[in-house]
Amino acid sequence: MKYARKDAKAHAFANMTGIWAAALTPFTDTLAIDEDGFRRNIDHWIEDLKIDGFFIAGKQGEFFSMSVDERKRTFDLAVEACGDRAQTIMSCSDQNMDVVIDLARHAQEGGADYIVVHAPMLHFFEAQDETLLAYYKTIAEKVDIGIALWSHPDSGYLMSPELCNKLADIENVVAIKYSVPRDMYVELTRLAGDRILVSTASEKEWLDNILELGWQLYLCSSPPYLIQTKHDLRMREYTDLAFAGEAEKAKAVSASLDPVRHALRSTRPAEKPHAQQKYWQDLLGQVGGAVRPPMLSLTEEEKSQVRSAFETCGLKTSPDAASGAGGSTNQTERMTG
Repeated sequence: MKYARKDAKAHAFANMTGIWAAALTPFTDTLAIDEDGFRRNIDHWIEDLKIDGFFIAGKQGEFFSMSVDERKRTFDLAVEACGDRAQTIMSCSDQNMDVVIDLARHAQEGGADYIVVHAPMLHFFEAQDETLLAYYKTIAEKVDIGIALWSHPDSGYLMSPELCNKLADIENVVAIKYSVPRDMYVELTRLAGDRILVSTASEKEWLDNILELGWQLYLCSSPPYLIQTKHDLRMREYTDLAFAGEAEKAKAVSASLDPVRHALRSTRPAEKPHAQQKYWQDLLGQVGGAVRPPMLSLTEEEKSQVRSAFETCGLKTSPDAASGAGGSTNQTERMTG
């Protein structure tokens, strides 16, 4: 590790900054992890898209379809691919606490910067705060690595700002991915922003959270590599403008991305979020690949709708392109320029 347990919070506040992205995991046609494709994606995301850190093997990464050994392998691949160019946070979430701790220790020993653990599903519970305090304290006692909390509706409940404020007192809890309504994360920022980094997955809300709440970290989802290309770094641009205090310029750049956001969201079938995003990656020249069962693949008609939206959304895919109408630009050119 690059820091001692007692210094985890200080290290995170000094280093856990900027734009982070939740990585989709590419699978081959035989549903094996596409290790070469994963490496190429990370290299492109760092060198061309200027992404600062990566959330590995989370919900976007289809961790639920992967074995424990495969999850550990993705951790190792990410650490190796990032080197000293970008940071990593490994998703160790699981319903079995022994698996969480096993993954956390592997991440710590393998050179990850941080781990993230989402709140577990708790069957038949009518209240959960004391259980969750014990849950996170138990995990934190087993490792020294910095831990990010993660609360989202899939757990069946949301952790309250007051509970998260108590969890923020744990020595090596350093951040939270708080996928909740804005009033909740505003309140948590007020309560615990001096002890943990608060963030949420909404790219659309990221700019306001920099300007209004003083946030330093986007943690995170897939937009950093889906709404940007080597030739179109508007998310990076508006982020840097906001950090520099250029609020009006940042707002103008962010607003210009609305057609891209709409194209990406409006063509996403309700039951196929991973497949749609992976196909969008393919259109960008990244390695999207297959989804694993029980996830569903796109139909040819759905692909046509995504492709049409992609090509007309205004995302610049080549040096001389004025818009995203890159139908004649091949996939390799889109990634490498």
